[in-house]
Amino acid sequence: MNNSVISADKLSVGYKKPLISDICFNVRSGEIMTLIGPNGSGKSTILKTVAGYLKKHGGAVFIGNTDSDNIANKEKAKVMSVLLTQRIHPELMTCRDVIETGRYPYTGHFGMLSSTDKKAVENAVETVGIKDFIDSDFSSISDGQRQRVLLARAICQEPEILILDEPTSYLDIHHKIMFLEILKKLTKRKGIAVILSMHELDFAEKISDYTVCVKNGEIAKTGKPSEIFNDKTICELFDIPIDMYKLYCK
Repeated sequence: MNNSVISADKLSVGYKKPLISDICFNVRSGEIMTLIGPNGSGKSTILKTVAGYLKKHGGAVFIGNTDSDNIANKEKAKVMSVLLTQRIHPELMTCRDVIETGRYPYTGHFGMLSSTDKKAVENAVETVGIKDFIDSDFSSISDGQRQRVLLARAICQEPEILILDEPTSYLDIHHKIMFLEILKKLTKRKGIAVILSMHELDFAEKISDYTVCVKNGEIAKTGKPSEIFNDKTICELFDIPIDMYKLYCK
């Protein structure tokens, strides 16, 4: 699959019936692929299907050269971390407790963390920079802090692939920038292949290596940011009159 860490070949996604078909992509080590498009266009459906949370209607998703259908869930969890949009509300758990759940694919039946697991947790905490509130109740911290904790949980799985659905949606501008800066540095340093969806087009342009435009049940266009983030393409993708776009978005 052309040295891809994760790829799709003629993938068809949807719920009771196909929503989007013939999805093809290849994401290599250290690359970020971003999905953009209107609300309800199917970005989340694509991500959930790639992650294995939804059953595909056709085609295949490959991890390396192996069809993901042939990889056991526990083994898949060792190479793929997923951060979706829904907020989690764990009861009586500290931030450290939440992060440690990322090591469960590696623990035995009793869920006991080894010294290796604890080291992975500490490395993730250090990477994301959350030492100051690591022992705080997860329910008591801000949305920006929660996203960083959840990113740390994903990191401590030591994945080769990271899938994120609108990870900056609930964050203010400061936390958006901090989150994306951590993600970009982590991706390049660890060689992780990242697939994410975003609504913030200015950030998507800056963070992406490759962009997929989703609209009306189809892949409308794909390409490098320089090929996607221009007035004509964005206005067509979101059905915005170009004069209005220039007035409000330039």
